[in-house]
Amino acid sequence: MTLAYVALGSNLGDSRQQVLGAVAALAALPDTRLLQRSHLYRTPPWGMLEQPPFINAAVQLDTGLSAHGLLDALLEIERKAGRVRAERNGPRTLDLDLLHVDGVRVDDARLSLPHPRMAERAFVLLPLHDIAPTLQLPGYGTVAQLLARLDLAGCERLP
Repeated sequence: MTLAYVALGSNLGDSRQQVLGAVAALAALPDTRLLQRSHLYRTPPWGMLEQPPFINAAVQLDTGLSAHGLLDALLEIERKAGRVRAERNGPRTLDLDLLHVDGVRVDDARLSLPHPRMAERAFVLLPLHDIAPTLQLPGYGTVAQLLARLDLAGCERLP
């Protein structure tokens, strides 16, 4: 079993329910146990700014799935939620990003671990900080160190 961290986001439809449903789907994956879930956050869009705000969260899993096996499971959960990949950084019903898998480094056509752009994204690091502030991300530093460098304007923890 290996610890894995996944970021969740949605800004189409009932975003809160999309994220919570995805958390439940992650907890139900074979050979996988949900250890922690962050608070939910409302965050401004990133990249393409003319779209609704996002609801974001992060989870920590203990899984026997390989990194690529977990990626395939994430893509299937997105598909079942109606995810359509129309434009990069555009609106989406559900976005699941595999951020980090303990002891695993990957850089191939399908997957890069640790996630190469998470260090610049408050919508990823803010919820990840809830569950793993001292997590050391190879080549980056800890989640807390990375978060301290970012502008959190417009980010709001939801009740």
